[in-house]
Formats: sequence, C-alpha cells, structure tokens
Amino acid sequence: MVKLRLRRRGRKQAPIYDIVAMDSRKTRDGAFLERIGQYNPVGFPSKIVLDNTRAIYWLKAGAQPTDVLRSILSYHGVLLQLHLERKGKSVEEIAAALTEHKETVSKRLDRIAAKRQVRLSKKKKGAIEAERKAAEDAKAAEAKAKADAIEAERKAAEDAKAAAEAAAAAPPADAAAE
Repeated sequence: MVKLRLRRRGRKQAPIYDIVAMDSRKTRDGAFLERIGQYNPVGFPSKIVLDNTRAIYWLKAGAQPTDVLRSILSYHGVLLQLHLERKGKSVEEIAAALTEHKETVSKRLDRIAAKRQVRLSKKKKGAIEAERKAAEDAKAAEAKAKADAIEAERKAAEDAKAAAEAAAAAPPADAAAE
C-alpha cells in the first residue's frame, strides 16, 4: 500500500520534512517513490511547499495520507479540491471554493499571529516588570544593610561610651586596695 507521509531530514532540534509517496512497509527515512513537497515546522508560521497536482494524483491512485499529512493537505486545500472534483464541480466553482478556503486560512493565521503577539508582549512586559522589581528589591536590601551597619556602629559607640562612663564612675582598683 502506498502512503503519503513525512520523511525527516535536517539537524537535531531543526527538523525539515519531505512530503513523499512511499511504500508503507518502508522505514520512515527509507526509499520513497516520489517527493511531492516539503514541510518546515520551525518558526511561525510553518513553511509548506507542496505540488498539489502530484498530491491529487497520488490520492486518486489510492495513496493514504498519514494524520499529520492529512491536516497539511486540508490546510492547503488539496482535499477540498479533490472532493469537489469527485462531486463533478466545474473548474470555476473549484477555483472559487479554493479562493474562499485560502482567505479563511489566511484570516485564521492572522488571528493566531495576533494572539501570539499579545502573548509575547505580555511575556516581555512580565519580564521587564520582574527585572524592575528585582532591582527595587536589591536597592531596598542595600539600603537596609546600610541602615543596619549604621545602627550597629551607633550601638557599638553607645556601648563604648557606657563602658567608659562605668570605668570613670568606679573607683580605681588601687584605691580600693588601700
């Protein structure tokens, strides 16, 4: 059975996937029949390059897409186009439906990008607020340390003065011995 699936390439932590038609018994990165596109999930938005005509050819030939690839094909409108072709719609109707689908996808992507931007700005605002609070706490700790040092010096001076007064008020040891 032929499957449409992803074939991994790229480095560690930086994957790039080829969208390929291959025998389902082959390993993930094994030999494939045809490369019909590329999927790069790193970054926002993900970059997808797809040859729609070859994808439709393989789907008509009976190839089964994996779950992830099914969502990619749906996102690109390939499944919609195939569905409308099977329904017997005209080329103009298919083109109009695909244009409407692409506008919907574009609006959805804009909404997601706006939400993402708000989330990132809140995150930055929170980081700036935390940095400002840390600076204020450091300043307060420094002021408290200075105040404690001044208090310790004052207390040491008072103790020394009290000791000197006590020594002056007490009779000398030689006078007490007489």
